[in-house]
Parts: sequence; structure tokens; C-alpha cells
Amino acid sequence: MLQHVLAIALALAGSQALAQETNWMVRARAVHIDPANESAPLAGTGAVDRIHVSSKTIPEVDVSYFFTPNLAAELILTYPQKHDVTLDGARIGSFRHLPPTLTAQYHFTPRESFSPYVGAGVNYTRISRVKLLNGAGELENDSWGLALQAGVDIRLDARWSLNLDVKKVNIRSDVIVGGARVSAVKVDPVLFGVGVGYRF
Repeated sequence: MLQHVLAIALALAGSQALAQETNWMVRARAVHIDPANESAPLAGTGAVDRIHVSSKTIPEVDVSYFFTPNLAAELILTYPQKHDVTLDGARIGSFRHLPPTLTAQYHFTPRESFSPYVGAGVNYTRISRVKLLNGAGELENDSWGLALQAGVDIRLDARWSLNLDVKKVNIRSDVIVGGARVSAVKVDPVLFGVGVGYRF
């Protein structure tokens, strides 16, 4: 009899713990930024795609809120990242960018161990500390663009999961020299991420 009572108590405790799971999840990722590096001809003449922005691997943190088991919103954050800029392979300077991104996601199998998702949203990139052509060159300060996302959470236990994620983000800026627009750059990176998630 005592064994039956204990079994029922444990089952109730387990169901109560599951019910107390919140709608919040946080993830920490290592993300590799791979820019598209498309640019218009300088001053409207010559070859295209001469201006390149360096790729790099950065830390990223995101916070997700689940409105339902399938629908979530994710805010993706990092700190300002420095990128080198080259023209025909020669370094001409650098800039920093801060790219918070907000996406709405659909999770296909949220209760399963293997839970893929897709997302779409908006990216805002703040460009700062621009140092191009010894101070003669500038970039626009702000960029708004579309963000697309696909990934999968692989459940490790009731709280922890492994996360694989890929995003395509539109980041674009005019290049200005002496107050005149001389080119337009489409950074438009693909971001490959791997990390861990924790569900509260």
C-alpha cells in the first residue's frame, strides 16, 4: 500500500514540475558570420563586388518566449562586433556593428526530442566606429532588413537542449567619401550557429 502511495505522489510531483515549466528559454551560441559581400561599382564605374567585409565567429545570446508550444518569439543579442573592410583585397579600414534581431518562430514538434523550427523577422543593425580610408570614408549608421531562420533543438533532458541554427540577414549600407555616395554594400550575411538552450 505504501508503495502505491509513493508511486502516486511521485507521479503527481512530476506532473506538477512539468506544469511549472515556464514559457521562457535562453540559448547561448557560437555563430560564424559569412557575408555575401556584394557591392556596386565605385562611383558607378568599373567592376562590382570589390568591397568585402571580413567573416568572423562571435558569441550570441537569445531569449525566446513561447506563446504556445508551437509559436515563439526570439530576441537575438550580442555586443558590437568589429569587421575589417577590404578593397580589391587590400585593407582600407574597419567598423563595428550591433545587430539585434527579432524573429517569430514555428516549432514543428516541440514535445519531441528532435524539434525543428523556422522563423522570420526583422534585423536592426547599428553601425559605429567607422574608420575607412584614414577617416575619409563613412558608412550609414543604421540598417533595417529581413531576417530568415531555420534550426533544430535536440533535447538532452527536461531542461537542456543542443541547438543548431542558421539565419540569413539583410544588412546594407551606402559607402560615402567626401560627403558623396560612392558605392552601396550588401553585407547580407549567413549566420551558422551552434549552442545550448535552457528551458525554465
